[in-house]
Amino acid sequence: VQLQAYGGGLVQAGGSLTLSCAASGRTFSDYAMGWFRQAPGKEREFVATISRSGGSTAYLDSVKGRFTISRDNAKNTVYLQMKTLKPEDTAVYYCATARLGYVARTLNEYEYWGQGTQVTVSS
Repeated sequence: VQLQAYGGGLVQAGGSLTLSCAASGRTFSDYAMGWFRQAPGKEREFVATISRSGGSTAYLDSVKGRFTISRDNAKNTVYLQMKTLKPEDTAVYYCATARLGYVARTLNEYEYWGQGTQVTVSS
């Protein structure tokens, strides 16, 4: 299984970015997907998750209303649309594929990880 995340970059506070993650190697639509992030000196934390059908989602409280996770099963791709970005959103963002098909919020519920893409929000 391979996950390729891209779309990160440098943006000013209040700006927007959309991350994408392309998956290959197994049936994409069978598994939930998630986004996590890790800031320097901090542990990796859950950001958002989406069920295999896309019908259920869940978010970290601090990103609710600003971030939207979505997926296109025909393209084997999951997205993270980020709006109203804040400096505290600065981190390396990772996509991951879950072990099962329903939303998952913890690290150990995920089986495969992408390489990460850097998001930097300047104040």
